Amino acid sequence: MAHILILGGDGYLGWPTAMYFSNRGYDVTVVDNYFRRNACLELDVGMLYPVPSLIERATIWYKKTGKEIKVVIGDLSDPEIIRSLFQGTIEYTWCANKKFSGLPVTVLHYAEQPSAPYSLINYKYANITLSNNLLVTNNLMFALRDFSRDTHVVHIGTMGEYGTPNIDIEEGWLDIEHNGRKDKFLFPRQASSLYHTTKIMDTDLMWFAVRMWDLCITDLMQGPVYGIETEDSIIDDRLKTIFNYDEIFGTIINRFIVQAIVDYPLTVYGKGGQTRGYLNINDTLQCVHTSEKTPARKGELRIFNQIMETFSANDIAEQIQRVGQNLGYEVKINHLENPRKEAEEHYYNPAYQGLIDIGVIPHYLTDDIMTGMFSVVKEFKENIRKDVIFRGIKW
Repeated sequence: MAHILILGGDGYLGWPTAMYFSNRGYDVTVVDNYFRRNACLELDVGMLYPVPSLIERATIWYKKTGKEIKVVIGDLSDPEIIRSLFQGTIEYTWCANKKFSGLPVTVLHYAEQPSAPYSLINYKYANITLSNNLLVTNNLMFALRDFSRDTHVVHIGTMGEYGTPNIDIEEGWLDIEHNGRKDKFLFPRQASSLYHTTKIMDTDLMWFAVRMWDLCITDLMQGPVYGIETEDSIIDDRLKTIFNYDEIFGTIINRFIVQAIVDYPLTVYGKGGQTRGYLNINDTLQCVHTSEKTPARKGELRIFNQIMETFSANDIAEQIQRVGQNLGYEVKINHLENPRKEAEEHYYNPAYQGLIDIGVIPHYLTDDIMTGMFSVVKEFKENIRKDVIFRGIKW
């Protein structure tokens, strides 16, 4: 069995990814330090439903499927933790079989503070974001250099690296002609938060490692993800992924559906013309799997834009209002003063054909998909706290 190492395996995307690969016959190891859970407790933001610990979830998965997901609870900003995963000296926090799985064929790198608002609460949270995100990526690059240069890395980047330039956004690279000469460069980046800035720095760290040490890396520029259930989680409610609906950790579609169900006006920032690329959580799984099956070449930093369609904030709010009203909810839309410094009306035309070309089959945001999400969220309506939905973090 191919060994897959998932960094950040407790998170919104990490845990579904672990089940997805385990269910398809891979030997899976996940590492996490419970950063997101602890941050949710510290900041008193709501989760839609309680989620068992990573060890409990791995145990449930093993009992339900007979398949093992090895668990390591550890802080990957400590270089010795990540190096031990390649040296065979790691001490598993939970596993059915204590045997070291060997060098990973692929590392899936989710292990980062994922929130733009969190990164700008104040200078302390900015420092946490910078130190965590950059140290984890740098530690991984050196571990690969020293122990496993043939391992393929699939890193989850963000479309937010590009910002909203007034030109078409290519998939990571741009051909330039200047003074009669031609070359290829990383597409210009212009982040709108410190979180997104760390993702730009990730790309630079990985590009350095690829050039210097011939590593093979796929960087997926991911848009906001929506969804709750996957085909692997439906076997037991306790296997659902973490679902936030607050301003700090909740993504816009997930947040708006929760707001619609508890009669909280949808929080559209400013004019609502902010346009981004989106994808279903099941497409994240497809994208990382397809990237794993068709890896980058040695010495290549391969970049895909991981989105399936684009919407403005107004588009999303209006669709949720329409679907919610059809389900009997009185959904209101509230245009708030924008707490963020961002363009509310802008050109946005990203390319995103690369993943489809290698086999990804998109799920689109239909009314039926949205209705299904309404149905799941409704089950947990009594858990929803209106006081954590919006706090107006400004930058």
